[in-house]
Amino acid sequence: MTIATSTTKGPLNWLHISFFVGLHFGILLAPFPAFFNWKAVGVALLLYWVTGGLGITLGFHRLITHRSFQTPKWLEYFLAFCGTLACQGGPIAWVGMHRIHHLHSDQELDPHDSNKGFFWSHMGWMFYHSPAFADVPRFTKDIKDDPVYNFLEKYMLPIQFALGGLLLLLGGWSFVVWGIFVRLIFVWHCTWFVNSATHKFGYQTYDAGDHSKNCWWVALLTYGEGWHNNHHAFQYSARHGLQWWEIDLTWMTIQLLQFLGLATNVKLAPTKQ
Repeated sequence: MTIATSTTKGPLNWLHISFFVGLHFGILLAPFPAFFNWKAVGVALLLYWVTGGLGITLGFHRLITHRSFQTPKWLEYFLAFCGTLACQGGPIAWVGMHRIHHLHSDQELDPHDSNKGFFWSHMGWMFYHSPAFADVPRFTKDIKDDPVYNFLEKYMLPIQFALGGLLLLLGGWSFVVWGIFVRLIFVWHCTWFVNSATHKFGYQTYDAGDHSKNCWWVALLTYGEGWHNNHHAFQYSARHGLQWWEIDLTWMTIQLLQFLGLATNVKLAPTKQ
Protein backbone atom coordinates (compact mmCIF):
# COMPACT_ATOMS: atom_id res chain seq x y z
CA MET A 1 0.00 0.00 0.00
CA THR A 2 1.39 3.41 -0.93
CA ILE A 3 0.29 6.97 -0.56
CA ALA A 4 -0.17 8.94 -3.73
CA THR A 5 1.01 12.26 -2.34
CA SER A 6 4.23 13.54 -0.80
CA THR A 7 4.61 15.08 2.63
CA THR A 8 6.44 18.08 1.19
CA LYS A 9 5.33 21.20 3.03
CA GLY A 10 1.98 22.46 1.83
CA PRO A 11 0.09 25.60 2.88
CA LEU A 12 0.26 26.61 6.52
CA ASN A 13 -2.59 25.25 8.64
CA TRP A 14 -3.56 28.37 10.56
CA LEU A 15 -6.31 26.57 12.46
CA HIS A 16 -3.75 24.18 13.97
CA ILE A 17 -1.24 26.96 14.60
CA SER A 18 -3.82 29.13 16.38
CA PHE A 19 -4.98 26.19 18.48
CA PHE A 20 -1.45 25.21 19.55
CA VAL A 21 -0.37 28.80 20.27
CA GLY A 22 -3.54 29.54 22.24
CA LEU A 23 -3.16 26.50 24.46
CA HIS A 24 0.52 27.24 25.07
CA PHE A 25 -0.29 30.79 26.15
CA GLY A 26 -2.90 29.36 28.52
CA ILE A 27 -0.28 27.68 30.68
CA LEU A 28 1.22 31.09 31.52
CA LEU A 29 -1.65 31.46 33.99
CA ALA A 30 -0.62 28.36 35.94
CA PRO A 31 1.96 29.91 38.34
CA PHE A 32 -0.29 32.79 39.45
CA PRO A 33 -1.69 32.33 42.98
CA ALA A 34 -5.25 32.71 41.74
CA PHE A 35 -4.84 29.61 39.58
CA PHE A 36 -2.39 27.51 41.60
CA ASN A 37 -3.19 24.99 44.31
CA TRP A 38 -2.06 21.43 44.93
CA LYS A 39 -5.50 19.95 44.28
CA ALA A 40 -5.36 21.43 40.77
CA VAL A 41 -1.91 19.93 40.26
CA GLY A 42 -3.29 16.57 41.40
CA VAL A 43 -6.14 16.86 38.88
CA ALA A 44 -3.61 17.56 36.11
CA LEU A 45 -1.54 14.51 37.07
CA LEU A 46 -4.61 12.28 37.25
CA LEU A 47 -5.82 13.43 33.83
CA TYR A 48 -2.28 13.06 32.46
CA TRP A 49 -2.51 9.35 33.29
CA VAL A 50 -6.13 8.97 32.13
CA THR A 51 -5.66 10.76 28.80
CA GLY A 52 -1.98 10.12 28.04
CA GLY A 53 -1.51 6.71 29.65
CA LEU A 54 -4.87 4.98 29.32
CA GLY A 55 -6.07 7.02 26.34
CA ILE A 56 -3.17 7.54 23.95
CA THR A 57 -0.65 4.86 24.91
CA LEU A 58 -2.91 1.99 25.89
CA GLY A 59 -6.01 2.85 23.86
CA PHE A 60 -5.17 4.72 20.66
CA HIS A 61 -1.76 3.11 20.17
CA ARG A 62 -1.41 -0.43 21.43
CA LEU A 63 -5.07 -1.46 21.28
CA ILE A 64 -6.69 0.35 18.35
CA THR A 65 -3.76 1.10 16.02
CA HIS A 66 -1.79 -2.13 16.38
CA ARG A 67 -4.41 -4.50 17.82
CA SER A 68 -1.74 -6.00 20.06
CA PHE A 69 -4.51 -7.27 22.35
CA GLN A 70 -8.28 -7.37 22.49
CA THR A 71 -10.76 -6.07 25.06
CA PRO A 72 -14.54 -6.08 25.40
CA LYS A 73 -15.99 -3.41 23.14
CA TRP A 74 -17.18 -1.27 26.06
CA LEU A 75 -13.63 -1.07 27.39
CA GLU A 76 -12.21 -0.30 23.94
CA TYR A 77 -14.69 2.57 23.59
CA PHE A 78 -13.83 3.85 27.07
CA LEU A 79 -10.11 3.90 26.25
CA ALA A 80 -10.88 5.63 22.93
CA PHE A 81 -12.86 8.24 24.87
CA CYS A 82 -9.89 8.78 27.19
CA GLY A 83 -7.64 9.21 24.15
CA THR A 84 -10.03 11.73 22.62
CA LEU A 85 -9.70 13.80 25.81
CA ALA A 86 -5.98 14.19 24.98
CA CYS A 87 -7.12 16.47 22.12
CA GLN A 88 -4.61 15.10 19.60
CA GLY A 89 -7.26 14.59 16.98
CA GLY A 90 -10.06 12.07 16.94
CA PRO A 91 -9.30 8.35 17.08
CA ILE A 92 -9.76 7.79 13.34
CA ALA A 93 -7.30 10.51 12.30
CA TRP A 94 -4.80 9.56 15.02
CA VAL A 95 -4.81 5.86 14.15
CA GLY A 96 -4.64 6.51 10.41
CA MET A 97 -1.68 8.87 10.64
CA HIS A 98 0.19 6.52 12.93
CA ARG A 99 -0.30 3.58 10.60
CA ILE A 100 0.97 5.71 7.71
CA HIS A 101 4.01 6.61 9.83
CA HIS A 102 4.85 2.95 10.38
CA LEU A 103 4.50 2.09 6.72
CA HIS A 104 6.90 4.86 5.67
CA SER A 105 8.95 5.43 8.84
CA ASP A 106 11.68 8.05 8.27
CA GLN A 107 10.96 8.21 4.55
CA GLU A 108 9.52 11.00 2.41
CA LEU A 109 5.95 9.78 2.88
CA ASP A 110 6.24 9.64 6.67
CA PRO A 111 4.09 12.56 7.95
CA HIS A 112 6.69 13.37 10.64
CA ASP A 113 9.84 12.15 8.91
CA SER A 114 12.69 12.66 11.40
CA ASN A 115 15.13 13.33 8.55
CA LYS A 116 13.52 16.76 8.25
CA GLY A 117 14.75 17.80 11.68
CA PHE A 118 13.79 17.53 15.34
CA PHE A 119 11.27 20.38 15.33
CA TRP A 120 9.57 19.05 12.21
CA SER A 121 9.08 15.57 13.63
CA HIS A 122 8.12 16.94 17.06
CA MET A 123 5.41 19.39 16.02
CA GLY A 124 6.34 21.36 12.91
CA TRP A 125 4.66 18.89 10.57
CA MET A 126 1.28 19.76 12.12
CA PHE A 127 1.70 23.43 11.17
CA TYR A 128 1.01 22.51 7.55
CA HIS A 129 -1.79 20.80 5.66
CA SER A 130 -0.33 17.31 5.44
CA PRO A 131 -1.47 15.44 2.31
CA ALA A 132 -1.27 12.23 4.34
CA PHE A 133 -4.58 13.14 6.03
CA ALA A 134 -6.35 12.42 2.73
CA ASP A 135 -5.24 8.80 2.97
CA VAL A 136 -6.50 8.22 6.52
CA PRO A 137 -9.72 6.46 5.35
CA ARG A 138 -7.65 3.83 3.48
CA PHE A 139 -5.73 3.04 6.64
CA THR A 140 -8.69 2.91 9.01
CA LYS A 141 -11.16 0.65 7.27
CA ASP A 142 -11.63 -1.30 10.50
CA ILE A 143 -12.96 1.70 12.46
CA LYS A 144 -13.96 4.48 10.04
CA ASP A 145 -17.61 3.36 9.86
CA ASP A 146 -17.99 2.70 13.58
CA PRO A 147 -20.60 5.16 14.98
CA VAL A 148 -18.81 5.56 18.33
CA TYR A 149 -15.49 6.38 16.67
CA ASN A 150 -17.21 8.80 14.32
CA PHE A 151 -18.90 10.51 17.26
CA LEU A 152 -15.57 10.91 19.08
CA GLU A 153 -13.94 12.15 15.86
CA LYS A 154 -16.64 14.73 15.20
CA TYR A 155 -17.09 16.00 18.74
CA MET A 156 -13.52 15.98 20.07
CA LEU A 157 -13.54 19.70 20.90
CA PRO A 158 -17.04 19.83 22.45
CA ILE A 159 -16.06 16.87 24.64
CA GLN A 160 -12.99 18.84 25.80
CA PHE A 161 -15.16 21.88 26.55
CA ALA A 162 -17.54 19.65 28.52
CA LEU A 163 -14.59 18.42 30.59
CA GLY A 164 -13.56 22.03 31.16
CA GLY A 165 -17.07 22.87 32.36
CA LEU A 166 -17.03 19.92 34.76
CA LEU A 167 -13.64 20.97 36.15
CA LEU A 168 -14.90 24.54 36.58
CA LEU A 169 -17.83 23.27 38.64
CA LEU A 170 -15.64 20.98 40.74
CA GLY A 171 -12.74 23.29 41.53
CA GLY A 172 -13.01 26.64 39.81
CA TRP A 173 -10.61 28.15 37.30
CA SER A 174 -7.53 26.57 38.88
CA PHE A 175 -8.87 23.14 37.91
CA VAL A 176 -9.47 24.40 34.36
CA VAL A 177 -6.01 25.94 33.98
CA TRP A 178 -4.21 22.87 35.32
CA GLY A 179 -6.63 20.16 34.18
CA ILE A 180 -6.98 21.49 30.62
CA PHE A 181 -4.16 23.86 29.62
CA VAL A 182 -1.21 22.48 31.61
CA ARG A 183 -2.28 18.86 31.23
CA LEU A 184 -2.86 19.10 27.48
CA ILE A 185 0.48 20.77 26.79
CA PHE A 186 2.33 18.22 28.91
CA VAL A 187 0.59 15.24 27.30
CA TRP A 188 1.12 16.69 23.82
CA HIS A 189 4.85 17.17 24.17
CA CYS A 190 5.36 13.82 25.88
CA THR A 191 3.54 12.12 23.00
CA TRP A 192 5.40 14.15 20.39
CA PHE A 193 8.74 13.12 21.93
CA VAL A 194 7.96 9.62 20.62
CA ASN A 195 7.99 11.05 17.09
CA SER A 196 11.05 13.24 17.62
CA ALA A 197 13.34 12.25 20.51
CA THR A 198 13.05 8.49 20.01
CA HIS A 199 14.19 8.90 16.40
CA LYS A 200 17.27 10.82 17.57
CA PHE A 201 18.37 9.83 21.10
CA GLY A 202 19.01 6.40 22.58
CA TYR A 203 20.17 2.98 21.41
CA GLN A 204 19.09 0.53 18.74
CA THR A 205 18.70 -3.11 19.67
CA TYR A 206 17.19 -4.13 16.33
CA ASP A 207 17.57 -3.14 12.70
CA ALA A 208 14.07 -1.79 12.08
CA GLY A 209 15.01 -0.07 8.83
CA ASP A 210 14.65 3.44 10.26
CA HIS A 211 16.07 5.75 12.95
CA SER A 212 13.86 4.47 15.79
CA LYS A 213 15.68 4.22 19.11
CA ASN A 214 15.05 3.11 22.67
CA CYS A 215 15.07 6.21 24.88
CA TRP A 216 14.66 5.66 28.63
CA TRP A 217 13.47 9.13 29.59
CA VAL A 218 10.76 9.16 26.92
CA ALA A 219 9.68 5.73 28.19
CA LEU A 220 9.27 7.17 31.69
CA LEU A 221 7.22 10.11 30.43
CA THR A 222 4.97 8.02 28.18
CA TYR A 223 4.32 4.85 30.18
CA GLY A 224 6.68 2.74 28.08
CA GLU A 225 6.38 4.24 24.61
CA GLY A 226 10.02 5.30 24.60
CA TRP A 227 11.21 1.76 23.84
CA HIS A 228 10.55 2.77 20.29
CA ASN A 229 13.13 0.69 18.46
CA ASN A 230 11.68 -2.43 20.08
CA HIS A 231 8.23 -1.29 18.96
CA HIS A 232 9.26 -0.65 15.36
CA ALA A 233 10.91 -4.07 15.23
CA PHE A 234 7.81 -5.81 16.63
CA GLN A 235 4.88 -3.50 15.92
CA TYR A 236 2.33 -6.12 16.92
CA SER A 237 3.77 -6.65 20.40
CA ALA A 238 1.75 -5.47 23.40
CA ARG A 239 5.01 -5.27 25.34
CA HIS A 240 7.52 -2.60 24.28
CA GLY A 241 10.07 -2.91 27.09
CA LEU A 242 11.64 -6.23 26.12
CA GLN A 243 14.58 -6.25 28.54
CA TRP A 244 14.19 -6.46 32.31
CA TRP A 245 15.47 -2.89 32.75
CA GLU A 246 13.13 -1.46 30.10
CA ILE A 247 10.27 -0.46 32.38
CA ASP A 248 6.95 -0.52 30.54
CA LEU A 249 4.04 0.61 32.70
CA THR A 250 1.53 0.13 29.90
CA TRP A 251 2.56 -3.50 29.56
CA MET A 252 1.97 -3.87 33.31
CA THR A 253 -1.50 -2.41 32.81
CA ILE A 254 -2.20 -4.92 30.04
CA GLN A 255 -1.04 -7.72 32.35
CA LEU A 256 -3.50 -6.48 34.99
CA LEU A 257 -6.31 -6.41 32.43
CA GLN A 258 -5.30 -9.92 31.37
CA PHE A 259 -5.46 -11.10 34.99
CA LEU A 260 -8.95 -9.59 35.28
CA GLY A 261 -10.05 -11.31 32.08
CA LEU A 262 -10.39 -7.99 30.22
CA ALA A 263 -7.44 -8.43 27.83
CA THR A 264 -7.25 -11.42 25.50
CA ASN A 265 -5.28 -12.48 22.42
CA VAL A 266 -2.26 -10.61 23.76
CA LYS A 267 0.48 -10.59 21.12
CA LEU A 268 4.15 -10.58 22.13
CA ALA A 269 7.54 -10.42 20.46
CA PRO A 270 9.38 -13.75 20.39
CA THR A 271 11.38 -14.38 23.54
CA LYS A 272 14.51 -15.14 21.52
CA GLN A 273 15.27 -12.79 18.66
